[in-house]
Amino acid sequence: MTDRNTAPDDSRDNSALKVVGQLKQDILTGYFKPGEKLKMARLKERYQVGVSPLREALSQLLIEQLVVVENQRGFKVHPISREEMQDIYQTRAEIEALCISQAIERGDDEWEANIMAAAHKLKKFGAQVEKDPQEWERRHQAFHTAIAAGCQSPALLHVRRSLYEKASRYRNLWLKKNMADQLFFEANQQEHMRLIDALLNRDADGATKLIKQHLLSPSRALDETMSN
Repeated sequence: MTDRNTAPDDSRDNSALKVVGQLKQDILTGYFKPGEKLKMARLKERYQVGVSPLREALSQLLIEQLVVVENQRGFKVHPISREEMQDIYQTRAEIEALCISQAIERGDDEWEANIMAAAHKLKKFGAQVEKDPQEWERRHQAFHTAIAAGCQSPALLHVRRSLYEKASRYRNLWLKKNMADQLFFEANQQEHMRLIDALLNRDADGATKLIKQHLLSPSRALDETMSN
């Protein structure tokens, strides 16, 4: 009796959880554009679920500031703005620098090995970024996550992950603008190598300066674009 009564709720919870992940990814990668109205009929067709799991998912993404309520008439994707972009990137640069400074203190041989493995995978894909920018982005994320993981602070990593997700929509605009420029990605790779050298040498001052410059570079490029 108990199993029969709880199964529908469990199924609904699982559906909502699945939709949260799928819808979040679609928003972060730009499938749904900033400011776009999220129509229930389209969402039902795309995710093959009913209205209830969709409303639960949208409510969760409302808390995460990825969607907004449109005059009590439904939901739309959270719009982007120059001011939000600057705030996110500047805050993220400070958090990432804090992660790195702690990682240099606490990171072990396994931490160093994970960084090198992630850097190798990213470098191998550099020449193919135009074919699959999202795969490059996944490898780029894995590289920076491997570095930050050495801080060994779940609370700090949670804040970092939230900021990383908020920056994703802006970073995808940056990717679309620059993915055809191989020289740009070569320069990006050189920044990664300098950062790795500073990390392996346990140079906290050098590494934190490098990561701030590295993370703020896309925001400066986007700032010019969004100002025009």
